[in-house]
Amino acid sequence: MAGDNEETALKEARRRERQVTLENADSDIGFCGWLLVGLSLLLVLFTLPLSIWMCIKIVKEYERAIIFRLGRILRGGAKGPGLFFIVPCTDSFINVDMRTITFDIPPQEVLTKDSVTVSVDGVVYYRVQNATLAVANITNADAATRLLAQTTLRNVLGTKNLAEILSDREEIAHSMQSSLDDATDDWGIKVERVEIKDVKLPLQLQRAMAAEAEASREARAKVIAAEGEMNASRALKEASLVIAESPSALQLRYLQTLNTIAAEKNSTIIFPLPLEMMQGFIKH
Repeated sequence: MAGDNEETALKEARRRERQVTLENADSDIGFCGWLLVGLSLLLVLFTLPLSIWMCIKIVKEYERAIIFRLGRILRGGAKGPGLFFIVPCTDSFINVDMRTITFDIPPQEVLTKDSVTVSVDGVVYYRVQNATLAVANITNADAATRLLAQTTLRNVLGTKNLAEILSDREEIAHSMQSSLDDATDDWGIKVERVEIKDVKLPLQLQRAMAAEAEASREARAKVIAAEGEMNASRALKEASLVIAESPSALQLRYLQTLNTIAAEKNSTIIFPLPLEMMQGFIKH
């Protein structure tokens, strides 16, 4: 936990350093720049109160404005939310949406570590964490993040075999999030969440896996049946030993069998008689 906090603090410090480097002081615009700014301010004063509407700008709660003065970012970073002022003719601004953005990763054909081709798609949640870096360091942060997510998905899944892809989706998503977050840190983007949506297997592989699963179930069923027969045979052996020790138990079992047969309402019943009952007749 302490290591993660130190790493986060180090990233934040580097991000601040890059932002300070980008934000130049107003004096960097030079003499000509200050001359143009002064002329713009005079023009605003001469055209009051109409010009005030060109100076006042408003950004919403979920937006930030990056102001450029003669092409340079103003010190202070992003402005907003709320009201801010610009100098006409010399200042321009770009609005940056700070809300969380969601996009789907198109299905990617990936060759796994065990040489199986699968189609995998996912979803990524990210937001702009530093508006200044998102404007100054990347042309199109959204498009760059989408392309990077596709390549990262292929790279991460290429190091996994099929069983790991099917069972360890959460670990794969966490690995993708870490890789994307590190890569987009210079762009002022924070990747908040990555999810693997679906893993599509080739039809032949699905049939092979289904056949393998069926064979495994049949094998388990045969093992269970064999174990049941073994337990039954042990129980019969123990019962025979008990009956052998007590002849009366055999007679009781015989009578119970007759009772069971009589309850079935058969028209013809054939049953053997114990030899002990026939000895009297045999002597005569």
